[in-house]
Amino acid sequence: MSETQPSLVPKYLQVDLTQECKELIHTLPKVKGWIGNHLHQYEGFWYPTRSLQGLLTCQKHFQALDADILLVTIPKSGTTWLKALAFALLNRKRYEDMHIHDHPLLTTNPHDLVPFLELNIYVEKDRIPDLNLLSSPRLFATHLPYVSLPKSVKESNCKIVYLCRDPKDTFVSMWHFANKLRPESIGANSLEECFDTFCRGMNPYGPYWDHILGYWKESLERPEKIMFLKFEDMKIEPTIVLKKLAEFVGCSFSKEEEYKGIVDGILNLCSFDNLSNLQVNKTGKLRFGVENKVYFRRGEVGDSKNLLTVEMNEMINTIVEKKLGEHGLRF
Repeated sequence: MSETQPSLVPKYLQVDLTQECKELIHTLPKVKGWIGNHLHQYEGFWYPTRSLQGLLTCQKHFQALDADILLVTIPKSGTTWLKALAFALLNRKRYEDMHIHDHPLLTTNPHDLVPFLELNIYVEKDRIPDLNLLSSPRLFATHLPYVSLPKSVKESNCKIVYLCRDPKDTFVSMWHFANKLRPESIGANSLEECFDTFCRGMNPYGPYWDHILGYWKESLERPEKIMFLKFEDMKIEPTIVLKKLAEFVGCSFSKEEEYKGIVDGILNLCSFDNLSNLQVNKTGKLRFGVENKVYFRRGEVGDSKNLLTVEMNEMINTIVEKKLGEHGLRF
């Protein structure tokens, strides 16, 4: 991707680096990127260039409030679904009838309704938005590992909801997603090459296991601050998980709401089938240029069995048991 031909670089890969970021990048280890040219290792994790720029600015300027809610995932772990559920949950009084045509989720992709700190809010050079103008509770998202969260997030009483997913399904979804976004000029990723780098921890925001372990340990120490969720549990028992999520963020469902079907209404509104078939998610684009439809592929548990070999499955299972098993975390 030549600097002399910026028009060939998709908007979601364009970034005007600050001098601080330019100087830092020259000192960091780098490997081939999954979407853009490179991933850079910072604070033990691998970041695309655009994400690294946003991370540095976010760490410096974001001031968390006690009422804030932060949704955290590693990419392709159910982020779109979690954003939709959290948005619908917190705004249910404003949009009590889930069938009305002007509900934002019917006309706007969840990623535009719940912005990423490092990918949306703080990614533009020398632009620091005034987030105090947002209504409370403020709802944000991030892919950042716990170690890289802004200091104010860790020290405040804000709530963190962490969602993870079986690593095999996460990898497969990440591989499909990356190939849809890679510019034609640099070609597609091979499955085998990406699998090797994933197992070595060199994926966007990886290592996968270190990302999960950071939040898992913190959730055990501070369960009142961090809610740890698994995508698979959400698929099996969505009603139970949604109710627990509502209680955790301080807006439990009343008996009357349950009787009126508000819980089911939110789940139906935010279902994969509903969101993926909306016109906005078939033809629309996010503010930073990614087509909405790339966020909706299958949304299933166990999809990796259709792509990974027996040896690949065994390799990931072995790594997960070694890295996470001793901490009581299994998939």
